[in-house]
This record gives sequence, C-alpha cells and structure tokens, in this order.
Amino acid sequence: MNENTFWQLIEDCRPTGPDPDFERLTAALAEHLAQSPVCVVTGFAEQLAWTLYRLDRRELGQNLSGDAFLYTRCAVVAAGRGVFEDVLRDAGAFAPFATDLIWAESLLYIPVRAYERVTGEEWHRNTRYSYESYSNTGGWAA
Repeated sequence: MNENTFWQLIEDCRPTGPDPDFERLTAALAEHLAQSPVCVVTGFAEQLAWTLYRLDRRELGQNLSGDAFLYTRCAVVAAGRGVFEDVLRDAGAFAPFATDLIWAESLLYIPVRAYERVTGEEWHRNTRYSYESYSNTGGWAA
C-alpha cells in the first residue's frame, strides 16, 4: 500500500461531521481491511507505522507521556492527510490534539484485528518503522 492509498482509505472510512467519531472510523477501517488480501492489511500497518514515526518529534511530544504522545499522534492521523501535513509544517497545529487529549489508540489495533480475521492466525509481525513514542531518534535529536 502506498501513501496515497493509505490516506484515501482513511478519508473514505472517516465519518463526516464536526466531531471525529474514532469508533466509527476504526470500525469502517477494520471492516474494509478484513475484506482485503493480507498484503493490503500488512501494507496498511506499514504505512500507519511510517506515518506515526514521522510525527514522533521533539517539538510535538516533549511535554507528553509516551502513551499520551502516541495516542495523540494517532488522533492526528485519524483526522486525515490535511491535518497530518499541517502538523508536519507547523507544530502548533498539534496543540489542539494534545490539549484536548484527543486519543485514537484504537487505530493501532486495526491491522492486528484485520489480519486475524483474514488469516485466522495471530499477528506476529513487526513493521519497518516503530510507531512507539521516542523511537524516531532523528526527530528527537537536539
């Protein structure tokens, strides 16, 4: 799955309206991926990890705990490509997500659940990039 396909899938599954409904987004994403070939599920996992890794930067997470930072980055991704790109350009665009503690932790489990539905097996796979907070050493360099 390439980056454009990843963002299009997020957009297609994201509910419309003023308030993000992460439960509906994750349910729609999980259902779509569960109906897809395994390579689409693993491709989604890779793109999600890469996207979260790119947000793993000092100027965004220096005042947040590891979990809060991770789940807040998930919320930025769930908000769509435009918001993600805004945050990359201007760290100030991250503040509303961190201030309101808009967490979207469930986004992390979508590939795992979809993989298990598609294959009937447990997910025992690592992604190329770690999405864990503080793993992007370049983003945390002084």
